[in-house]
Amino acid sequence: MLKSAKINRNVAQVLKSYLRVLKLSKKPSREEFLMIAKVAGAGILAIGFVGFLIYVLLTVVPQWV
Repeated sequence: MLKSAKINRNVAQVLKSYLRVLKLSKKPSREEFLMIAKVAGAGILAIGFVGFLIYVLLTVVPQWV
């Protein structure tokens, strides 16, 4: 019984902390959202470009060697 009471107490503490975070959060403004979208898009493009460079290095360059 003691173990289940401890688990219930831990779950209650975690839920309290989640609720506290949700109360502090707010909807981003349009400018904030657009900035986040631009940064995320730039990151996706950068990762894609790095992947493309690796692909080119592993497929095209060995033909010249």
